[in-house]
Amino acid sequence: MKLIGAFLKLVRLPNLFFIALSQALFQFCIYGPMYKEFFPANDLLHFIFLLSASLLIAAAGYIINDYLDINIDEVNKPGRMVVDKVIHRRWAIAWHFMLNTTALILTILALPFLQKWYLILANMICMALLWFYSTNFKKQLLVGNIVISLLTAWTILIIFFSKVNLADAFGNGYTHHHKFFRLAILYAGFAFIISLIREAIKDMEDMPGDAKYGCRTMPIVWGVNATKVYVAVWLVVLIALLVVIQIYILQFKWWLPIAYSVATIIFPLIIVLLKLKQCTAPGHYHRLSNLTKLVMFTGILSMIFFYFYL
Repeated sequence: MKLIGAFLKLVRLPNLFFIALSQALFQFCIYGPMYKEFFPANDLLHFIFLLSASLLIAAAGYIINDYLDINIDEVNKPGRMVVDKVIHRRWAIAWHFMLNTTALILTILALPFLQKWYLILANMICMALLWFYSTNFKKQLLVGNIVISLLTAWTILIIFFSKVNLADAFGNGYTHHHKFFRLAILYAGFAFIISLIREAIKDMEDMPGDAKYGCRTMPIVWGVNATKVYVAVWLVVLIALLVVIQIYILQFKWWLPIAYSVATIIFPLIIVLLKLKQCTAPGHYHRLSNLTKLVMFTGILSMIFFYFYL
């Protein structure tokens, strides 16, 4: 049981739950109601394969990250280490290889190879990016943050592109595709920006270990105050965009979704913005990171409303 618990901790089970929940809600609460009369054969099976592939790629990424971050983690989070404490390093690298290989097979099974080859290639690129993130990108200014944010947004976009061909998504044909595309961009954009915010907050939390081992993260290169300004700018941008969206949907009189968004997404983001200036210790940033993660969760849950309003 200890080994199973350690493995689930290693692959970040709560984060995998976030990915599964976001893809499942996008499938069943947005795509489902919008295309209920046009479901292709084996759509559900292919979705399960694609979701499983996304989870395995993410899990493999977490494993290789911990595998290569042993020295830094001994400073930043010694009590939460798994690799070399419970799971041997050789088993960690073996699991990384097996999970990525299985994910590639599931991606191929989920998608028609000749028509959607670019999505299979995209998932292979995701695997490579997670490897290079752990070996190099995360130690560079901004690069690692952008890579993780893009990969977070991709969890939504791959479901969209698995349903709609590129030509149909950007063409002048079926109007359902355009509405579906707008919703995909809405949630992928939210995921991208909130991830940029959270990654920068985590960089401030992890400064001691990162500085000791030569990482060039934002707070180390720019300083903490400049990083706070960077986070504050993105928070203001995100809050402003969400307010504009609420004003837009007022015309449809969707009162419940508006109330939900203001109370559980916009208001907590304002709290993050206000508390940001007061943060001085790793524990402060950790609590702010958790609050940002909660906003990611409530943002994902907002997809449920489309099941009833589409």
